[in-house]
Amino acid sequence: MAIESEIGLEHAHLTVEQLLEIYRYMLLTREVDNRLRSLYLQGKVVGGVYSQLGHEAISVGTAYALRPDDVIAPMHRDLGAHIVRGMEVGRIFAQIMGRAAGFSGGKDNALHIGDQKRLIFPQISMLGASIPVSAGAALASRQRGEDRVALTYIGDGGVNTGDFHEGLNFAAALHLPLILIVENNQFAYSTPLSKQTALEEIAQRAVGYGVPGARIDGNDVREVYAATGEAADRARQGLGPTLIECVTMRMRGHSEHDDASYVPRELLEEWRQKDPVERFERRLIEGGIMRSEIRDGVQRDIARDVDEAARWAEEQPLPDPAVASEGVYRSY
Repeated sequence: MAIESEIGLEHAHLTVEQLLEIYRYMLLTREVDNRLRSLYLQGKVVGGVYSQLGHEAISVGTAYALRPDDVIAPMHRDLGAHIVRGMEVGRIFAQIMGRAAGFSGGKDNALHIGDQKRLIFPQISMLGASIPVSAGAALASRQRGEDRVALTYIGDGGVNTGDFHEGLNFAAALHLPLILIVENNQFAYSTPLSKQTALEEIAQRAVGYGVPGARIDGNDVREVYAATGEAADRARQGLGPTLIECVTMRMRGHSEHDDASYVPRELLEEWRQKDPVERFERRLIEGGIMRSEIRDGVQRDIARDVDEAARWAEEQPLPDPAVASEGVYRSY
């Protein structure tokens, strides 16, 4: 399957309202991410914060291209996917701060969150493990006669795990409706891609499994949306899985305790010029789709909403220690 490297607005089949909604999702994701870092620096987070700065086009574009009844299994840098699926921002803040109002009731402080009704599988810390799980969901959907697809994510480092190979091979052999998004942000913690694999493009791995592979601009939300939509259409037609390599850059360290001093400064500066939120905003304005006053209004609304959500989360109590074992161990 060939996916053009440059896909214009006309190829994405999006209305003006949808384009503005995507912009709002991306901006909201950015603002929530920034606020999480601020809370971390204030000592209000009880663990780590894994920024998805620079990944907004991937998390939002992929999730927006799916139907509400499709299965999605995000990773730790896919905050935007949770937001597109309707996960409440206040509860996301509460989750990261370990409050009782978080999605895991204060038993976890990261984006290990899911929602059965929204068909969101929570992240599995052993990266790559979500691939066979998602393939299993795709198989179950087909056995039920449904036309839903399953989409999950993996990073450039995670493509070297056994779960990546086994999960993708299983989906390929059975022609399952799976979409595998590779978020190539060029560093697996501190290891650059050039020291992880001899391949120049991760998408080339698709050939070994007999499935289509596409390498796209992960900082162009229109291209991400279009490629994901094409892969979903293909999956619904019974044509099997697709691997999509989204090339981007991790603009902060592996987590907030990591200063990313191993990343060349000139490389970060190069990618700052490709910022996905600013890039999309600029194109909407230049294309006459969004006026500057609309942008300013959206920014004000989002800033207010994020302030209110963070304030609400900070007011929520910590979990009662008496319930620490509830929902953890099964009684027989």
